[in-house]
Amino acid sequence: MSAAVIMDAAGRLLLVRKAGTTAFMQPGGKPEPGETPDVTLARELHEELGLRVEVADLEPLGEYSASAANEPGFVVVADVFRADIGDQSPEVAAEIEELRWITRAEASDIEVAPLAAAYFLPEA
Repeated sequence: MSAAVIMDAAGRLLLVRKAGTTAFMQPGGKPEPGETPDVTLARELHEELGLRVEVADLEPLGEYSASAANEPGFVVVADVFRADIGDQSPEVAAEIEELRWITRAEASDIEVAPLAAAYFLPEA
């Protein structure tokens, strides 16, 4: 799967919650046949949040793994990219039910997916 690290000007991380789930996670998703991880992420960001990000503008951060948030007993392995969305504002679409911009301190009142909690939540 592919996942995005999207920060706002205040240094908060964008997390989303899919319909029927409780955990907030980084935007992204699973590839369609023949897609590379960066192409998957650009497509998912557009479908789920209405964001337009050029594949060439995605900065690869590496492959990360953690317990799957919504599938107990499974591990998620994600190709993670930093995405600069400029002045675009993400909007809930497709299977996304809610989005939040948060720091680690603000994450204590919500369930955050292990991948985001372990590696990408900003300290501030």
